[in-house]
Amino acid sequence: MARHELILPKMGEGIIEATINKWLKEVGDDVNEDDAVVEVATDKVDSEIPSPVDGVLVKLLFGEGEVAAVGDAIAIIETDADSSFAASVESETPKKHIKKTLGTERLEIASNKEPDHVSLKSSSRFLSPLVKSIAKAEGVSLAELEQIKGSGKDNRLVKQDVLAYLENRNRQPSISSDEPKNKTFAGIQPPTISISEGDQVLEMDRMRRMIADHMVMSAHVSPHVTSFIDVDVTNVVNWRNKIKDEVLKREGEKITFTPVFINAVAQALMEYPQVNASLDGYKIILRKRINIGMAAALPNGNLIVPVIKDADQKNILGTAKTVNDLASRARENKLQPTDIQGGTFTLTNFGSFDSLSGTPIINQPQVAILGVGAIRKKPVVIETASGDMIGIRHIMILSMAYDHRIVDGALGGMFLRRVKQLLENFDINTVI
Repeated sequence: MARHELILPKMGEGIIEATINKWLKEVGDDVNEDDAVVEVATDKVDSEIPSPVDGVLVKLLFGEGEVAAVGDAIAIIETDADSSFAASVESETPKKHIKKTLGTERLEIASNKEPDHVSLKSSSRFLSPLVKSIAKAEGVSLAELEQIKGSGKDNRLVKQDVLAYLENRNRQPSISSDEPKNKTFAGIQPPTISISEGDQVLEMDRMRRMIADHMVMSAHVSPHVTSFIDVDVTNVVNWRNKIKDEVLKREGEKITFTPVFINAVAQALMEYPQVNASLDGYKIILRKRINIGMAAALPNGNLIVPVIKDADQKNILGTAKTVNDLASRARENKLQPTDIQGGTFTLTNFGSFDSLSGTPIINQPQVAILGVGAIRKKPVVIETASGDMIGIRHIMILSMAYDHRIVDGALGGMFLRRVKQLLENFDINTVI
């Protein structure tokens, strides 16, 4: 019999650790190759780790809620084990421990010496190696770390919490050890909430807490401006009605409006690269790649943003296949961390729920987000060579929120107008 270590695999750029969310197999269970053994949670997304071999799960090296580093062995699988051996290990309990070291190849700022002011021994909460390394590099005191609201399991600090705090550190008063401990974001004191008899109090799940903190951080980091424009998408609607059945039969793919919108946005971003950017202090980073995030609602009410990579290099059919694949895996909770990384611009569809428009919040560290409203038939004035006339057209409202530190009203307006032009002039004879 041989023992095989189940290793926590690399799960994307910048991800060096994960929380053991839920063991899907118990000690003593038979596992087949590719069976999901454990669900892990990163700062980005939840993922299932499959078994690389057939065998029996004989030992769990981490308990639920504990943090493992990429490359750690998290469980032991016995191959060619008989049933009597499996029965003998059923009573084993997970080893309760957390890795306290981190290779420099996983984090450039990691240090071989643990900084005194963020020592595990002196902290009242668990601080991961990544959090400690960032704290040391940025000079964040233990007192500050103790007061930052954590979005991880059991209020655990994750990388995003510390980075969000650092983004606002120079804008907000520092958090000192004698300040109240119920502050939720960079020294902001929330109002006191009264609870009346009969009120139901629900604890946010991990993903909703991450969303909440990310939205608050974005609103504080970026001065938001939102511009609106109405678009006649009659050509797009008529084209889709004409080709959708044939494409479904030929390709097995549903054609929605989203791929058309994404292709138009990608074209506009090529022409206005300052909207496809990020800000690092006073440095403007113009992104070479055009990776468009697609905000998607999950069945549990949470939100996730899978990314269509290199959207400018895809035709409508290619974009449709990517959109359908990402949307399907999002609903089934099968997205990988790399599927939601690297976005440079985001599109969110308010129209999915019949909303005419909305004012979206920028998905940091991007500088703009486009909201797509519901398509409605409306009477409009149509200009012709022989005079104006009233006609029924398919009208949609676009709303774009942008970071006024880098995108002024003129640039935001020109970009939005260009998207409008691309959609209104869509060729109804387009073949895919």
